Amino acid sequence: MPQIRQEYGVDLTIVNAENSAHGIGVTPETAEELFRAGADVLTSGNHVWAHKTILPCLDSEMPLVRPLNYPPGVPGKGYLVKKGVLVVNLIGRTFMDNYDCPFRAMDALLAQLTDKPLVIIVDFHAEATSEKMALGRYLDGRVSAVLGTHTHVGTIDARILSGGTAYVTDIGLTGPIESIIGDDPENVLKRFLTQLPYRLSVGAGKSVVNAILVRIDDQTGKAVSIQRIQRETE
Repeated sequence: MPQIRQEYGVDLTIVNAENSAHGIGVTPETAEELFRAGADVLTSGNHVWAHKTILPCLDSEMPLVRPLNYPPGVPGKGYLVKKGVLVVNLIGRTFMDNYDCPFRAMDALLAQLTDKPLVIIVDFHAEATSEKMALGRYLDGRVSAVLGTHTHVGTIDARILSGGTAYVTDIGLTGPIESIIGDDPENVLKRFLTQLPYRLSVGAGKSVVNAILVRIDDQTGKAVSIQRIQRETE
């Protein structure tokens, strides 16, 4: 991350920390490790609750957000402003769970914020490509970027939509290359072959970093360019 930040002159780094704690969830320790590496904001998703030690951090000053459209009363916040940028985390419903509507939740947020920044970045943590693309179109021209996470498989559709919103269906995986969405292949294959609940573990070996670089005009809030970054580690 420090190398990429320096190489591209990055002003704000958003990291989805969803599975940074050895493959599931996030802990205070893994969050701090990401901040030390250069993350400015951490987003999350459906596994943010996996480690109870993170719950107090969600209600603290730590720049960590959980999906906005969880039911009222759960710990944490669904958005924050960092370096003049509004960062929003949403979660999808298709093939996921019975969350509040992400479309209407985003509508409500944009309506209630009286002094919202021009630059708005949305991390949409969702399974279905159709739901992600639908949200991108729905928010086109109203936010600067809609960036998909959750499936661990990067997509090739990074583009700027007609209204000036940068979009990609999924940023991809940061983790082991010789894996099945980050997990050791052996027990994943056993699950598929036997339908028995084998314990999964994080894969080993060389890793890959998948990222998306978005350049935004801070005078208009419109995206100027979007490009995929993929780096393999030794």
